[in-house]
Amino acid sequence: MSGKVARQSSSSENSGLMIDERKRKRMVSNRDSARRSRLRKQQHLDEIVNQVAHLKNENEQVEMQISLHMNHYLKVESENNILRTQIRELTDRLQSMNSVLRFVEEFSGISLDIPEIPDPLLKPWQLPCPAPQIAASANLFQW
Repeated sequence: MSGKVARQSSSSENSGLMIDERKRKRMVSNRDSARRSRLRKQQHLDEIVNQVAHLKNENEQVEMQISLHMNHYLKVESENNILRTQIRELTDRLQSMNSVLRFVEEFSGISLDIPEIPDPLLKPWQLPCPAPQIAASANLFQW
């Protein structure tokens, strides 16, 4: 029986060694898999961090462009307000001149051609004199 026991024990040892070897290979494989997983995770995190930095930079550039356009808009709006005020003043002067001409026409008896002056703020397209040509540069509306 001792031969049989020795064979069984040797067979048990061999199967035990095979199980240990499989266990060791699985542990090594799991370690490698975990290491690859950590590397992928780190690469993904690095990509996200780079993307965040890129988007922050892009946002700063867009904010700068918005600021530049807002400043340009405010400047143009201010100039428009000045021009509107000048139109009102000039229209008032023209209306005063028309009043004087009507007075002269009434008392002199001479017929004068006195055109009616439309309200430039309500109907700017009906101004009595032709509007000057406005030239715009090609880069006026660049974004």
